[in-house]
Amino acid sequence: MFRELIQKCEVLYSHDEIKKIEEAYSFACEKHQGRMRLNKTEYMTHPLGVALILLDLDVDSTTIIAALLHETINHAGVTKEEIESLFGEEVADIVQVISRLNRLELTDDSEHAALNLRKILVGMSEDARVLFLKLADRLHNLRTADALDKEALKRKVHETMTVLIPIAHRLGMYKIKGEMEDLCLKYSKPDVYQDILERLNASENELHDSLEDMVEDISEMLMEQNISFKIKSRVKSVYSIYNKLNNGKKWENIYDILALRVIVEKISECYLTIGLIHAKYRPIPGRFKDYIAMPKANMYQSLHTGVFGADGHPYEIQVRTYEMDEFAEKGVASHFAYKEKHYMKNVMEQRLEILRNLIESTDSLSDIEFAKDVQSEFLNESVYVFTPKGDVLELPKGSTPLDFAYRIHSDVGDKTVQALVNGTSVPLNYELHNNDIVKIRTSPTATPSKEWLNFVKTSHAKNKIKAYFSKQDKDVYTEKGKTILTNELRKRKMAFDQVLTAENIKKICEDLKLENLDDIYFSIGSLRYTASYIISLTTEDKKNVEDILLEKVLASNNRSPKKTAKGEVLVDNQEGILVNLAKCCHPVYGDEIVGYVTKGEGVTVHKKNCVNVKDKENRFILVEWNPAVQSTFLVTIAITTDASKNYLLDIISKATSKKVYVDGVKTKSDHLDTIYMITLKVANKAQLEDFMNSLYSYKFVKKVERI
Repeated sequence: MFRELIQKCEVLYSHDEIKKIEEAYSFACEKHQGRMRLNKTEYMTHPLGVALILLDLDVDSTTIIAALLHETINHAGVTKEEIESLFGEEVADIVQVISRLNRLELTDDSEHAALNLRKILVGMSEDARVLFLKLADRLHNLRTADALDKEALKRKVHETMTVLIPIAHRLGMYKIKGEMEDLCLKYSKPDVYQDILERLNASENELHDSLEDMVEDISEMLMEQNISFKIKSRVKSVYSIYNKLNNGKKWENIYDILALRVIVEKISECYLTIGLIHAKYRPIPGRFKDYIAMPKANMYQSLHTGVFGADGHPYEIQVRTYEMDEFAEKGVASHFAYKEKHYMKNVMEQRLEILRNLIESTDSLSDIEFAKDVQSEFLNESVYVFTPKGDVLELPKGSTPLDFAYRIHSDVGDKTVQALVNGTSVPLNYELHNNDIVKIRTSPTATPSKEWLNFVKTSHAKNKIKAYFSKQDKDVYTEKGKTILTNELRKRKMAFDQVLTAENIKKICEDLKLENLDDIYFSIGSLRYTASYIISLTTEDKKNVEDILLEKVLASNNRSPKKTAKGEVLVDNQEGILVNLAKCCHPVYGDEIVGYVTKGEGVTVHKKNCVNVKDKENRFILVEWNPAVQSTFLVTIAITTDASKNYLLDIISKATSKKVYVDGVKTKSDHLDTIYMITLKVANKAQLEDFMNSLYSYKFVKKVERI
């Protein structure tokens, strides 16, 4: 394998670069000596395999050196400083980031999939080569994944399908994407995979004979026209066939099992070649697509057509230039991107813009909703439509004019009143097709309809519509509350401006922890408080919320206790009481707790040893955890480490392995220590303590404490 690597490197790199690659190989061999992979091969076969995959992308020599060294930190005890001293800072940075990313393990939980995806993008944003290395690393591991146990293999396939394949697709790295898809199908649905292989193999000789005849016919035709060309042929990938069969297609109606790619020198020759092919072979209706004049959103260019060959077999034929072919195979990793880093950065941003929008818009979604959106927007087919000015927009298949409108701008979506497709008025739930020209008409007085949520396709459009109605509902409740309060004051013959003075508004807001007068109105309109109670807060003879509760606590001493069945915490003798978990001590299931009757906030639950309720037993009410409720709890811990490096990814890696979700991070540093203030979501105290104790396995951790 190493000899093959060097032979390929000699075509791409200088003598000095090849010398550095050889040094990296020798160094990695020494560090991995004696280690074996799970499939009983020498460990160095993996770094070599990753490097060979990357060589097919024509990456720079720095990436190949990093590929050979990428497991030395995690599995050979090498430090970043050691790599930097021998191979330079650029290589060391790439190896360090990929080492951290590879320690992040994905469970079947889609929330963790989202977390891992974010970390991959963070690592990629500083150097795109980290992402290329991550994709190549996973592809080679999938090629040898038979050695993994069933559960580990299931996790690898899940992570690859939901996180890495969508990224490879967005970057235009179709060759890597296609092989990953085939391998994931092989491991997840072996029976289906084998059945398709057998059906292909049953006619393998016939298929290859047909391909050879077609290649020969088209070659003769192009040579007669003095067109310089190259032809590639292939049988359609197993995963692509599976997708079509899974979507209801019959085997005999799949028209692109046989495919040819004709590569020519000039764009004009692309169109001439398609014309010659259509003149000789009968085109399949609806199969011609011009992605040269109208590139895909990821800048892919090619002409596509389908024809029936002389033998009656249907063929998919693609025609493109050499440059287009290189880009189609390698996406943003194609070698020309490295000639201008600013250009590469702009291309990367375009590829990942939609992906980032999905990540940002799904923070509040459930795990199931997030996975559904990823599946819908990144693994399914797309349609390419035009604005009236000729700009191309990529949308998931099944998208409507409203999805188009919200992709343009949220204000355009909100104020949409009519859609014109190809000059004809269509319903707003009309399904868009490739090459449609879409024009949206708006009105300044128009507003969204909740019915839109039943048919819009993109998560972006759904979230914008939901956000509009969330704000509208608040406005409605606020206006309703104002009306209720005004009517109550009139009924009591009390003057509005004398009751709701600036001083009284301030007092009410302080008592109830509200922000302003609109919040007071909203609390009435949403039935949190009555107008009578709000008015009573402006008088001196009012009864406080806590006074009422304390009366109930005293009265309950003579009654048999009963417990509410709702919520995370049970309150003795009371039902319908507002219960909050204290933000000062963040109690979690399993902590010893007390209930504190709080002004304006019902019962606040604290840890029993919380300093904020010390010596206040006269306001305590008996509470206990509700074992019938499954929930997660927010808690903050402080992790003190030495200040020599950034250890955040190490900490997140540990959290992921313990199935602890990281909700937020703040960092404080001085010349000696770095303190990570990390907010976690945990199921109970035992899980929290297990995670905190596990952090001491890192030598850089000095102290871990719960805040």
